[in-house]
Amino acid sequence: MFRPLWLLLGFTSLALGIAGIVLPLLPTTPFVLLAAWAFANGSPRLHAWLLANRSFGPLIRNWEEHGAISPRAKAFAIVSMAGVFAASWIMGAPERVIIIQAVILPATSLFILTRPSGPKPPAA
Repeated sequence: MFRPLWLLLGFTSLALGIAGIVLPLLPTTPFVLLAAWAFANGSPRLHAWLLANRSFGPLIRNWEEHGAISPRAKAFAIVSMAGVFAASWIMGAPERVIIIQAVILPATSLFILTRPSGPKPPAA
């Protein structure tokens, strides 16, 4: 009954995630994770396809299995947020936009930085 809604949410989220690769204000990772969750509920085949994707698969598996974000993804996210904030400031964004970013971006950064980095490699 809800399958079409899960698929719509999955495809919309995936499209936004892909757009976020080239649009600096649109985050990729949360949308890809949302797409994976929606596909897991609506289409095991599409979920498996997304997990097999060379670019998104490791990110999704790391999150689904460990609630983790890789150190590289953490660094990229923090640097991107700092860059967006700096660009907004330099370009003279309205004060309310700067205030909203000054509240939301550090909170988001804190969330990202407090997530585990992934499984520890087995001891040799």
